[in-house]
Amino acid sequence: MHVTSCPVCLGANIINILDIPQVPVHCNLLWRDQEAARNAPRADIQLSFCASCGHLFNQKFEPNRTAYGESYENTLDFSPRFSDYSATLARYLVDQYDLNEKEIMEIGSGQGDFLRLICKLGHNHGIGFDPSYVPQGNAREGPEFIREFYGERHRSYSADFIIARHVLEHLDSPREFLSLIRSAIGDRKHARVYVEVPNILYTLRDLGIWDLIFEHPSYFNATSIRYLFEFCGFEILAVKERFKNQFLGVEARPATATEHAPKVDDDSLAMLRDYVEHFARHHVEKIESWHRKFDSLGRKVVVWGAGSKGVTFLNTFSDVAAIEYAIDINPRKAGMFIAGTGQEIVPPKFLQGYRPETIIVMNTNYMAEINQMVQDLDLAPDFLLA
Repeated sequence: MHVTSCPVCLGANIINILDIPQVPVHCNLLWRDQEAARNAPRADIQLSFCASCGHLFNQKFEPNRTAYGESYENTLDFSPRFSDYSATLARYLVDQYDLNEKEIMEIGSGQGDFLRLICKLGHNHGIGFDPSYVPQGNAREGPEFIREFYGERHRSYSADFIIARHVLEHLDSPREFLSLIRSAIGDRKHARVYVEVPNILYTLRDLGIWDLIFEHPSYFNATSIRYLFEFCGFEILAVKERFKNQFLGVEARPATATEHAPKVDDDSLAMLRDYVEHFARHHVEKIESWHRKFDSLGRKVVVWGAGSKGVTFLNTFSDVAAIEYAIDINPRKAGMFIAGTGQEIVPPKFLQGYRPETIIVMNTNYMAEINQMVQDLDLAPDFLLA
């Protein structure tokens, strides 16, 4: 499959940035068998830039290759750092939009942690949609969960506040998704929407090449996501960089008029193009620099973070024999294996017996908590930030 027009503005003024062949189709599926993990399905990424609206996307994305069910696990709230972020965000939304005794809908609610939190803070009623949700046998009264993708058949569900965190980047047609939400809101002008996505500008600025994964057909920046929301009939209330600039949070309400097409600032497009060209030039250089680093490392090297970044990093350096394990704080991942390369995922306490010489940390936002956990295990390895 080859996408020939921008999924945001439908423009054809597309510039190919770089090609990444045969990456794992899924980074967040749990593989219980090492050999099956090594033989995980693969696909290509062709990262492209829309010169009309500033959007980045994978022109070789194939929506029929991705699947999200009970084996899909991307919960981050086991991390104290991320849990604090979620709690702060939930409190902000409750206070900013007076979410008290309201109807809250979360699309892509995962295991329901954020929805439960925002319902508890404001005594709200919640409903979540996610096919990967695993029912909890001892669940108390709380939000209702529907183990399905949100779609046309669910538009009768009304809500005062609609949340979609880290959903939009997984969709091959984000316009269709946002238009459905806008249509479902109808004339309920009081309704508000919060959408959160990875911030591609952070990736471009910091050469975060491990952020490029097949699961994400779209990579949003403030310019392209503003265009998308306005085109789909929303008025932007705020677009904020969150989680130390790694995410974009969009706050919006239904617009009263949509007669004119959204406009894109030429200066923003020029800035984005500069970042994109810089990223393309230095992509290979960063990989080569890491190959040189591996030549000087010892035999006991572990990667901390078995999510998307870690899986991408390990598959980029699949020939590095020194890395036998990936560490992850999420207990649901313990004993599973990395897609494409087959390293076993182990909990932090495993390191006490293994005693690694080097820990490669995949996300700078977690460095402080990782360092503290390692100190608590009475270990003193070298740290490298990927």
